[in-house]
Amino acid sequence: MLGIYIHIPFCASKCAYCDFVSQPADPLSPEGKTAMDTMQKALLRHIKEAAPSSGRENTASVDTVYFGGGTPALLGGKRLLALLALVTKRFRLSRDAEITTECNPDTADAKLLKALRKGGFNRLSIGAQSFDDGLLGALGRRHDAAGIQDAAQNARDAGFQNLSLDLMYGLPGQSPEQWDETLRRAIALKPEHLSCYALKAEKGTAMHNAPALPDDDVTADMYLHAVEALSRSGYVQYEISNFAKPGYESRHNLKYWLMQDYLGFGPAAHSDYNQRRFQTLGDPAAYAEAVLSGEEVVSQIERLPPEERAVEYIMLGLRLAHGIGGNEYARRFRADFTPLERKLEKFAVHGLAERNGDRWRLTPKGFLVQNLIVGKLLET
Repeated sequence: MLGIYIHIPFCASKCAYCDFVSQPADPLSPEGKTAMDTMQKALLRHIKEAAPSSGRENTASVDTVYFGGGTPALLGGKRLLALLALVTKRFRLSRDAEITTECNPDTADAKLLKALRKGGFNRLSIGAQSFDDGLLGALGRRHDAAGIQDAAQNARDAGFQNLSLDLMYGLPGQSPEQWDETLRRAIALKPEHLSCYALKAEKGTAMHNAPALPDDDVTADMYLHAVEALSRSGYVQYEISNFAKPGYESRHNLKYWLMQDYLGFGPAAHSDYNQRRFQTLGDPAAYAEAVLSGEEVVSQIERLPPEERAVEYIMLGLRLAHGIGGNEYARRFRADFTPLERKLEKFAVHGLAERNGDRWRLTPKGFLVQNLIVGKLLET
């Protein structure tokens, strides 16, 4: 099964913490409309050109389509539906495909969501981030807490039965009580899925070197509190930052963590297909120009050797509650799992890892130091 990712690089404004490939664009201004029309043409052409070698002639069918960004909803229903229609036409889309778009509360208007649901979208991911208006302002978000509730209601009224909310913790000046209130209000909306991410103040963002960030211990406590609170409310933690009601895990994102095939379209979109990994040009204007002029759009391409795939299996697998398996490791990479198992046994003594039959996974406390654990496992 193949996943399709389509990157829409437009936002109404740049958030203070964002380091994704995105650019402000007003869809009502001539400049914004021109930029979006140009990107739309490029995306349509890129999908058409890629499909013959990866779609209907291939035995794999597409079972997930994900529109990310940026703010895909800003592109408008007509353009999004045209892109989905082309994917449906040029690829073998499975009947039960998961079709997701991201949106922000200020772009989740009732008319748009009804059009998207009617046109085949069946999963919505809303960038809520916080239910505290002061924190939302500090993040540069364009919505308030009431807007999140309105967006969720619009999604339900439109017929979406698979709703995800993104939340952030470890924000400047954020208290444990504020985080608990955000979790409580998010749970009250009864989304099927929740993603909880710690703020990363990346270089080049307005949030870099932000004052009053909670210290590491407080942030860790916020994370563990989320794990406990969401578990009590019926959400299963299936990945470090992701929680879902049973059966509502993000099938598309699981492709990344399970090292399954996916194709990416749009600027800075990654692909892992047929044992090759590649990435498109990162600058939106350069990407669109290259596609429309018939020039090379891929900026990086590589075929990873088995030993590097084995490293990725460990890194990505230990992000998942499913973990990694000794027999699976040996079968896929023809390598001995015993040295890894011995190290994992030491982490288990400290409550950071646990074994279930042939498989090993990290505990919530282990997830907090996942990078450290992986580093130790990969030491020779």
